Amino acid sequence: QVHLVESGGGLVQSGGSLRLSCAASGSISGLGSMGFYRQAPGKQRELVAVVIGSGGTNYAAAVKGRFTISGDNAGNTVHLQMNALKPEDTAVYYCHASKVAANGDGFDYWGKGTLVTVSS
Repeated sequence: QVHLVESGGGLVQSGGSLRLSCAASGSISGLGSMGFYRQAPGKQRELVAVVIGSGGTNYAAAVKGRFTISGDNAGNTVHLQMNALKPEDTAVYYCHASKVAANGDGFDYWGKGTLVTVSS
């Protein structure tokens, strides 16, 4: 089991910055990816940014150039630096991690989420 805890959400004015962090604990060996999704009111949950196990990154088009995701060398923490925030970035941000077991079974883990509110 993998336990994910987000931190760093809050209220910020349009154009401001926030930094989210996600710490993983438990059976973190072999995590394939860690990243953040978000869900705005009335909308589906969507990918924001992810760090892949090889060190690569992937971003949603809406945040590319404004958000930067990074991971620590231990592989159990990721950070999302969010700059030039817009009101449309308002959402609950969820940490996500994926893992493939030795038998090939895939697992997805989610944090409880942290609210980011961007005022206009």
